[in-house]
Amino acid sequence: MLSRMADTAKTKPAPAKKSAKARPEVRFRMRIRNAGAVALGPGKVDLLEAVREYGSISAAARSLDMSYRRAWLLIDELNRSLKSPATHSEQGGQSGGGCTLTPVGETIIRLYRDVEEQAQRSCAKQIAELTRLIRR
Repeated sequence: MLSRMADTAKTKPAPAKKSAKARPEVRFRMRIRNAGAVALGPGKVDLLEAVREYGSISAAARSLDMSYRRAWLLIDELNRSLKSPATHSEQGGQSGGGCTLTPVGETIIRLYRDVEEQAQRSCAKQIAELTRLIRR
């Protein structure tokens, strides 16, 4: 289920179909707040994954149906909240610039997705009980 969640994070969700067999979707949305701001959360991790895949903030933003400005502000806010930046950007020019993840950025993705996976596994029984209460 988590790999499906990671895959669908990069695309717009399909409209919900009314079906007797539709299963509720369970998603963990961990956020780390610092000084009132979200230093790290699901949107920033999704954006880091898109930057890793596409090699630029603008392409990552397009893949997430987000404006370049919004993506740039999220990356900037994330980098300012960390001891070391998660991304490294090259200025545009003949080669067009780009953005890559630093080892810190790679570590953030790995740890964040590990937490989601462990939470899903350790709460599987409670999740199953809760989803049985949902009308389908």
